[in-house]
Amino acid sequence: MLSRRNVIKHLSSAPLVGGALIGGAPLAVAGVDSDSSETAAAPKRDLFKELGVRTFINAAGTLTYMTGSLMQDEVLDAINYGAKEFCLLDELQDKVGLKIAQMTHAESAVVTSGAFSAMTLGLAGILTGMDQKKVEMLPHLAGTGMKTEVICQKAHDIVYNHALTNTGCKIIQVETAEDVEKAINERTALMHFLHIEADKGKIMHEEWVALGKKHNIPTSIDIAADVPPVQNLWRFNDMGFSFVVISGGKAMRGPQSAGLLMGKKDIVSAARLHMPPRGFNIGRGMKVNKEEILGMYVALEKFINEDHDKLWKTWEDGVAHIDNSVKTVSGVQTEVRVPPLGNHTPTLKISWDPAKLKIASKDLQEALRKGDPSIEVGGGGPNNINVTVWMMKPGQEKIVAKRLKEELSKATA
Repeated sequence: MLSRRNVIKHLSSAPLVGGALIGGAPLAVAGVDSDSSETAAAPKRDLFKELGVRTFINAAGTLTYMTGSLMQDEVLDAINYGAKEFCLLDELQDKVGLKIAQMTHAESAVVTSGAFSAMTLGLAGILTGMDQKKVEMLPHLAGTGMKTEVICQKAHDIVYNHALTNTGCKIIQVETAEDVEKAINERTALMHFLHIEADKGKIMHEEWVALGKKHNIPTSIDIAADVPPVQNLWRFNDMGFSFVVISGGKAMRGPQSAGLLMGKKDIVSAARLHMPPRGFNIGRGMKVNKEEILGMYVALEKFINEDHDKLWKTWEDGVAHIDNSVKTVSGVQTEVRVPPLGNHTPTLKISWDPAKLKIASKDLQEALRKGDPSIEVGGGGPNNINVTVWMMKPGQEKIVAKRLKEELSKATA
């Protein structure tokens, strides 16, 4: 009998396999009527209440520490469906990856455990290619012949680039195209771009890709929180980036622990050598289960096919309702804006004159947090907060408007 270690070794060197996935038919479980009252029944246990965990209305956005977004029924159906059958993990990733690649105009794609892991895996694939011995060496690059440097604009070098240095590479900061030309050498593995900070750098997307192609250096882009607009799902693949990473548990409302790696077929194929079910690699802890893979697939499909104009109008109406309510309080000023690059949704900035309203923003946030129902809003300066509605359930904007007006009115001098 093969030991677990030998089985994993065998998997790591075996070719990725194909197979059949569910088609366009409604999800169903063998022997269970999908319309049965048993399937549709609400949970009998209020686990959050049982555990003493506070739940709240999310007026802040898709923040990881607030658990991102809420999955929709179709996604939960996919997850529950997947939980009741066995399949081969690679076969599922093959088939789902093909569908995702088609939807996003990529050569290939794979579901990962978030955008962070997608960055690590994408770079790991570039470093090792399909060489299994190199796969087992990461993150130890010295003496291996593998490349060791990632070029990144200074304004784009944020904490999440730790995903890249996890491979053993180091970041080389640049600011201008001339700096890039000087920085490129035989150790350069990748040129990385951060979309949400694009306006803070001196080199824009197209020029970054062109510089990479000129020197035959792969280029990557992190768009973790950068849909909507939905077109960003394929815009950067069309532009020619070698790989693109995105979070699945934000606007797409997939599993919070899932993400996507999309890009060139050779990079994605090599990246998968660093993923489970294979072991002895830096990605072993980045496990994605079959339920998350199916849930992410359905979430992406639903998001792409959404009526985005209608959804945007819903958000505008919700923000307008809150705006009209709070600005009736003397001393309050409001401004509706849309962040241009990430979290691109209508956002209401609520400010107040501290001479007229005797309350600090942190105290307002705490009052909303301790209210019934509990509400979380976005932070700002000492005398302002930010509110969004895109993560609210229908009707919650009315509750938020009422509570904000109450607390701001109390603070009137």
